[in-house]
Amino acid sequence: MRKSLSNLPRLVALGSLTLLICLCLAWELWLAPLRPGGSWLALKALPLALPLTGVLLGKRYTYQWASMLILAYFAEGVTRAWAESGLSRTLAWLEITLALAFFAAAVSFARLTRAGA
Repeated sequence: MRKSLSNLPRLVALGSLTLLICLCLAWELWLAPLRPGGSWLALKALPLALPLTGVLLGKRYTYQWASMLILAYFAEGVTRAWAESGLSRTLAWLEITLALAFFAAAVSFARLTRAGA
């Protein structure tokens, strides 16, 4: 029963993490880069690729540390939603939403798969 309960958080975490990587790249390279033609800020997607394999394989430890990593993207989204306007503000709100979805899914997965559960 627990195995089937942990599938939904895994799917949400994997989907939100993948979409967040795509959003970070598209935002800084094409949609609303800081400089015309793209910016080096696109490299912010690189740390998000680190937990991708562990999330895909359902490794509990990866979910635990990735839930802390994702908070930096939440903070960036909040900062840019506050400071920017237009398309960048919309993208920032999308980043906030995806970061929160990943965080909630990661915490849920970690809870559902703990040893005493």
